[in-house]
Amino acid sequence: MFVKVELVLLLVCPFLFLPVMSAALEDAGFSYNGFRGANISLDGIAQITPNGLLELTNQSRRQMGHALYPFPFNFKNLSNGNVLTFSTTFVFGILSRYQNLSSHGIAFLITPSRGLPGARPSQYLGLFNESNNGNPSNHVVAVEMDTVLNKEFSDINDNHVGIDINGLISVHSATASYAIDRSGDRKNLSLTSGKPMQVWVEYNGLDMQMNVTLAPIGVPKPDIPLLSYPLDLSLIIKDHMYVGFSSSTGTDPTSHYVLGWSFKMNGPAKDLTISQLPKLPRLGPRKKSKFVTVGLPLIGLVLASTVLTIILFIVTRKRKFAEVVEDWELEYGPHRFKYKDLYVATKGFRDKGLLGIGGFGRVYRGVLPTSKIQVAVKRVSHDSRQGMREFVAEIVSIGRLRHRNLVQLLGYCRRKGELLLVYDYMSNGSLNKLLFNQPGPETTLNWGQRFRIIKGVASVLFYLHQGWEQVVIHRDVKSSNVLLDSEFNGRLGDFGLARLYDHGTDPKTTHVVGTLGYVAPELTRTSKASPSTDVFSFGAFLLEVACGRRPIDPRASAENVILVDWVSSCWSRGTILETVDPNLGNDYVVGEVDLVLKLGLLCSQSIPTARPTMHQVVRFLAGDAPLPDSSLHSLSASGLEFAHGEGFSDFVTSHPSLQNTSMTQMSLVAHSLLSNGR
Repeated sequence: MFVKVELVLLLVCPFLFLPVMSAALEDAGFSYNGFRGANISLDGIAQITPNGLLELTNQSRRQMGHALYPFPFNFKNLSNGNVLTFSTTFVFGILSRYQNLSSHGIAFLITPSRGLPGARPSQYLGLFNESNNGNPSNHVVAVEMDTVLNKEFSDINDNHVGIDINGLISVHSATASYAIDRSGDRKNLSLTSGKPMQVWVEYNGLDMQMNVTLAPIGVPKPDIPLLSYPLDLSLIIKDHMYVGFSSSTGTDPTSHYVLGWSFKMNGPAKDLTISQLPKLPRLGPRKKSKFVTVGLPLIGLVLASTVLTIILFIVTRKRKFAEVVEDWELEYGPHRFKYKDLYVATKGFRDKGLLGIGGFGRVYRGVLPTSKIQVAVKRVSHDSRQGMREFVAEIVSIGRLRHRNLVQLLGYCRRKGELLLVYDYMSNGSLNKLLFNQPGPETTLNWGQRFRIIKGVASVLFYLHQGWEQVVIHRDVKSSNVLLDSEFNGRLGDFGLARLYDHGTDPKTTHVVGTLGYVAPELTRTSKASPSTDVFSFGAFLLEVACGRRPIDPRASAENVILVDWVSSCWSRGTILETVDPNLGNDYVVGEVDLVLKLGLLCSQSIPTARPTMHQVVRFLAGDAPLPDSSLHSLSASGLEFAHGEGFSDFVTSHPSLQNTSMTQMSLVAHSLLSNGR
């Protein structure tokens, strides 16, 4: 959409025509009431629907879409270099399959190029990535409508509007709302309500101030902006910049739409004609209401028989799908699934859909009937009289965890004597199966995949211990609880034993639980799970992945029953690489394998304070810090003596095959047996 002067310039001086043609005039602009036939540059999964909606993302997971006006605008006053006044208004809508779950948000952006190289989906909104987020060289200004709380970006909540400069840590943000009068009283808005909303973004080049205003569609522009922030854009915005939108999805199915858009340099953007905007689609099947238009007299006996049949059918069906719902659960409503939906999803919990059997129950594969999303449903027996309220509260809290290396807990359901937990489905199963139940060499995980999995599990444990609002102790880190997605990324799952407590407080004493070979020795003395006990389990996990052996292998020779002892012995002899999984052959990076094996030994020390933290572990694995020589020398000198030998003679006598095993090995086995592991 260009003005006549531009056309004259093009005809008279065609050699002056550049890609910046629409930036030639300082008062250039455009207005789209719907996008059918609009001149828009699309990228990613963005598209224009037949009815004229600009669809940035659909229900696909972990995708992103970009839509930019194809020509840049001249944003600067050539005489003094200051950014000119500009304004834009647009109407958007966010549609999620679930009222309580959404998948990130949408952003209006000003960028120096039509491409956004390296941009990532999920929490990065299709704008940045891990390495360039916050880099001043980005020269990007954005206004985000964010629907997911990301602590790493200092988000205020999961329903806010923010002004972003070169990164996703907003310089100013506020909960989505609008002023209902001049007194300043505001009414909150839900960005994921599924209803269209209008945004006005205005920058005053003279006052150097940016205002952002939000309101439901059809409501006149409020007098008081939602955000008003002094901002000099002259060092951020280049002479010629593109304008447009970016959006992304994560694990929850969500669609992001723009219904209309108007932009103007050096003046107010043209008002949108609300009546001409396309309508948002409806999610799910339309329900057709049936009204009785003709009534025929029925014989009393037939009517009574029909009513009785219906009543019997309803009673039978309610009993079949009966759930346990107590008053205290009402506050957790958004996280609760209907048993009927889970029953249909798993086709009646048939053995054909059985994914596995654990110590706490069976896990079934399912497809949710409405959204068609694949899930894993775990059935756990429970006694509703014993701490169920606290257990469900922890489940709901864990369900709010967000990390790319976490198996997302979507919600739960209670029915009679069982609890059902609903997780994301991981198509490649557990790491344990690929390590120990390999049908052939072609299915062996290569070292690159293993090392990426190790770093992913380390990252999520660091997040659980230090990166969330509470400390989360997993208490069961092992290869069978690490699941692999379609790209073989490691996802930590099964939080059935997890415990939460506030930062700065001491963990409570609890039952000693865990799995044979992974339980830290101090647990049998203190009964207090802590981040350090997770680090010990992670050490066993490191050796397990690198060596292709379980932490305790009764089939091995007496001196090699305990994996950590065997690796330590080889290390002391200078032959630590002899412990590498033979399935890898020679196809591995020696430095990385050596790092993982030594780090596994460091994490397996008997003294909790001698173990590294997960923050340190992440830095070691990333190559940001070397392994501490002092700890390695101390470990080499003292060995891995996990516990004293008193009280284990009966255990050795009852296991003749282990009578020649070292006291260190016996201590670890005995500690693990005391853990009630599974």
